[in-house]
Amino acid sequence: MADGSGTPDRAPRGGARGGGSGGDPGVRAGLRTSLAGLTTRGRSFLAAGAAAAACAYVLGQPDLLRVGMLLAALPLVCVLVLHRTRYRVAGSRLLSPSRVPTRTEARVRLRVDNVSRMPTGLLMLQDRVPYVLGPRPRFVLDRVEAGGRREVSYRVRSDLRGRYPLGPLELRLSDPFGMVELTRSFSARDTLTVIPPTEPLPAIRLPGEAGGYGDSHRRSLALAGDDDVIPREYRHGDDLRRVHWRSTARYGELMVRREEQPRQARCTVLLDTRRVGWRGAGPDSPFEWAVTGAASVALHLLERGYAVRLLTDTGAMAPGPDGGDLTGDSSDTAGLLMDVLAVVEHSEDPGLSRALDALRGGEGLLVAFLGALDEQQTALAARIRQRAGAAVAFVAGGHQPPDIEEARLRELRESGWTVLPCRPGARLADLWRQADGRVGGNRTTGGVL
Repeated sequence: MADGSGTPDRAPRGGARGGGSGGDPGVRAGLRTSLAGLTTRGRSFLAAGAAAAACAYVLGQPDLLRVGMLLAALPLVCVLVLHRTRYRVAGSRLLSPSRVPTRTEARVRLRVDNVSRMPTGLLMLQDRVPYVLGPRPRFVLDRVEAGGRREVSYRVRSDLRGRYPLGPLELRLSDPFGMVELTRSFSARDTLTVIPPTEPLPAIRLPGEAGGYGDSHRRSLALAGDDDVIPREYRHGDDLRRVHWRSTARYGELMVRREEQPRQARCTVLLDTRRVGWRGAGPDSPFEWAVTGAASVALHLLERGYAVRLLTDTGAMAPGPDGGDLTGDSSDTAGLLMDVLAVVEHSEDPGLSRALDALRGGEGLLVAFLGALDEQQTALAARIRQRAGAAVAFVAGGHQPPDIEEARLRELRESGWTVLPCRPGARLADLWRQADGRVGGNRTTGGVL
């Protein structure tokens, strides 16, 4: 949920500037701004008044001169009145939620508070939104009493992933005759993050290394000897039977034994973003399917306790400020991953060499979404496989002649990949189910995912 609030950034105190000394440059500038806010009706009245005055002078008609002066005076009086208005208006925006999947609506609530001691006139409220989110919302607010408030709302949705700015909120002031309109912008802005949709995946059994697969909550006991115990400071709620008295005497504060250490399963999701590896564009393109697949697999494994990170062919990793640390709460990791996938685009890199360099070895489970591969990239993918304990590859199909494509897939299988060819219209859940128990790798034991 995001909340943006503020007062207009182009007019002090949220409204047209008040009067003052005629020599004040700020007042003169404000008056020029007010004159520039004359509407078509106001300018027409001024032009008609000037024409009537000129005709009265030429024809010697004093009555026509009075009519011309009245026509010209009305918009000028409206400018002066609106310019000297001193009411203050505060505006805020509430975005809920601030992160939504594609084709899902988010609700935006706008609130206007009159914090002055005098009522406002007619207000027109407008929020700036990108075209992809829909038409620009506009609202007409009736007179707001002193200390009163008005609330309106609208909905936004997008078929495309991305981060979209909302704001600034604009407030348009007008006089009762429609002669003058002044626009004031609030400084607050918010950002709507449209993430790829995810698909629930079935729980399957994937063999994995004993050092990190299966139940991520598997624990290893510390050595029994007192000299090998790793103590830590006592925390509220710790069992007093775990107090390590030798360390307590050494450090001068209560210490407890750290009897068990969690060993968390690790997974790297590799997303191939090479432009040459994918065909088509738009929400239903194969690349968008791969992005959705990467998001679905990442969330699926996070829910089962895996430490998951995202790697692209460019070598960029997420989450983690230092290139992909697998620490932190799973919900925070999920948010970081989805934020990255919301803005991921095609890369111009021709190959997967940077991804190979980024993998240090012993990566645990590796799940890759690969585009079309030539002979060189297939060999690189085979080398990438050696950096992980077990690996599953979703490979885009239909980009090459069938015999060449089958040869590429056979080479990946021989290198140890569990290969799942992806055809147009394939369901990720069905492909994921096909990987049940088929991940290659030596010295593996089963684990339910």
